[in-house]
Amino acid sequence: MTMNLFNQFMTPHMLGIPLILLALLMPPLLIQPKPRLTPNRTAMLQTWLMMMFTKQLMLPLNKPGHSWSLPLLMIMTYILLLNLLGLLPYTFTPTTQLSLNMGLAIPLWLATVLIGLRNQPSTSLAHMLPTGTPLLLIPILITIETISLIIRPLALGVRLTANLTAGHLLMTLISTAAMTLPPLSYTLAATTTVILIMLMTLEIAVAVIQAYVFTLLLSLYLQENT
Repeated sequence: MTMNLFNQFMTPHMLGIPLILLALLMPPLLIQPKPRLTPNRTAMLQTWLMMMFTKQLMLPLNKPGHSWSLPLLMIMTYILLLNLLGLLPYTFTPTTQLSLNMGLAIPLWLATVLIGLRNQPSTSLAHMLPTGTPLLLIPILITIETISLIIRPLALGVRLTANLTAGHLLMTLISTAAMTLPPLSYTLAATTTVILIMLMTLEIAVAVIQAYVFTLLLSLYLQENT
């Protein structure tokens, strides 16, 4: 039973082709702008949301970090659409794969570190050692700060994977109970269905929040290096 529950996170194949490739191509196809002389309500709402997100994200950043507004906005939109894609019937959630999340987290984190080492190497290295540290604690603190720096991309990828995986597993368990209970008790079946609908709403919020948290943490890493 446990193995059957986790089978939903395995990459489906059709004619020997992994369908995760199709899932990864869906967000660009969904947000591709259509040629119009005047924008419609959907385009206006999308523009307003992007402007609001960019404004909130760029507030704590220094002026050199504002050049990252477009990449961060693209990352936020891409992860958000991938998270929401898995909530549709007969679909697959690519962001439940740790390998994909680490493939996003490591290059982006490494880019922020390299930017700091290039633009302000003294300030970036100064984060490794607080001012006034005793001589005996210097090797220990440098080791701890180095480990915490290296763990950052792992925390980004694992956080996104764990939150989405836990929610999908819980939805699978509750939906299985909702389909099994009607012969035993219609009241319990109806209650379970209501809980499933509420959990579905919560998972939509989790998909949005996790995409925002992923991008926000990247902006905080960037803030330390600009």
